[in-house]
Amino acid sequence: MQHRVTRQPAGEQGGPRPDHDAGLSAELVAVVAGARRRAVRDGDRQVDTAHLLHSLLEYDPEVRSAVGDGPRLARLLGYLVQRSIGYGLRWQGTVEDSGALAVVPDPALDGGDFSREAGGWSPAATAAMEDARRRARRRTGAPAGGPDLLAALVTDPGSRAVEVLERAGIPARELRARVEEPGIEEPEIEGSEEEFTGGREAVG
Repeated sequence: MQHRVTRQPAGEQGGPRPDHDAGLSAELVAVVAGARRRAVRDGDRQVDTAHLLHSLLEYDPEVRSAVGDGPRLARLLGYLVQRSIGYGLRWQGTVEDSGALAVVPDPALDGGDFSREAGGWSPAATAAMEDARRRARRRTGAPAGGPDLLAALVTDPGSRAVEVLERAGIPARELRARVEEPGIEEPEIEGSEEEFTGGREAVG
């Protein structure tokens, strides 16, 4: 008697998928897998740029260094872990797509089009992943790493990652400059007194 093996649809399987992780460093593959797990754990329909930013901070010490240690990093993580309130409530049921970055897959990257994961990635997150790989290819031809993805995330002013960074008092433009031009002195954080659930778009 043969036993049937039930296979999960590709969009529901956990962990990194080799076909979609082409052109990524081993470290960034771990970041992507972490973002996928976080989206599932949070009950979100899609991986968005905030998931990617959160996972980058967890897995990549170079990205943490670029953001800044101490209170600066702690404040940003504090915003990200409270996704179930404030911004998170406003994001529920919506698709992250600022339209700032066009998704144009690089034909030189074998199987690396994240847009093929139907329903699995927000348009903004898809664009950021493709942009990160293009940056790496233009720079050295090596697989994309954490700094490449961070630079891509902060390029889109309408992304959720930039929204959280700005709320935490970390200007996206200055962060991008530090990633793309290492050695630039870190500016003092312009701390906001508003809490995560406060501000102009608080959720009651």
